[in-house]
Amino acid sequence: MSNDGVNKGRRRLLLGATSAVGAVGAVGAAVPFVASWNPSAKAKSAGAPVKVDISKLEPGQQTIAKWRGKPVWIVRRSPEALESLAKLTNLQDPNSENAAQQPAYIPKTAARAIREDIAVLVGICTHLGCSPTYRPELAPEDLGADWVGGYYCPCHGSRFDLSGRVMNSSPAPSNLVIPPHHYESDNVIIVGVDQETA
Repeated sequence: MSNDGVNKGRRRLLLGATSAVGAVGAVGAAVPFVASWNPSAKAKSAGAPVKVDISKLEPGQQTIAKWRGKPVWIVRRSPEALESLAKLTNLQDPNSENAAQQPAYIPKTAARAIREDIAVLVGICTHLGCSPTYRPELAPEDLGADWVGGYYCPCHGSRFDLSGRVMNSSPAPSNLVIPPHHYESDNVIIVGVDQETA
């Protein structure tokens, strides 16, 4: 047997093994590089729509979702709360005329909602960006006030009703923002996708 036959076989084996290892290495190097082109999970979640189940939300209860780094309040209002909203007159923008505060498909009514019993609001005060507290009922210090409960910003005293409408004499210049949203079903809200594009 000649040395040429053995060397050719070894060369082919080494060439094949080297090619295979090189191909695996190239794929291994390319995967993280290509994956880096996709947005991170943090970036996706920052702007991604949020699904909220409201099936267990009782009248008067509020749940909080996070969308684009902001709290989104979802509250189920009782018939009594809706009745009191219709009676309020001491409001800066009672008919929600400021188009920047809510999507066009939200009715300009006292409820400011697709479904009257469910309010969906961005939980950031329009004054200086604080987060108001949920106060659906009057507290002892509210007696005599022209407010029936809703949201109170302790930083500077802005008051909002349960529809997010700002009361007169509050430092906040406008109503709370209503985010784009729609109902996937009777009990599921998708925050971050307009009703018209859903």
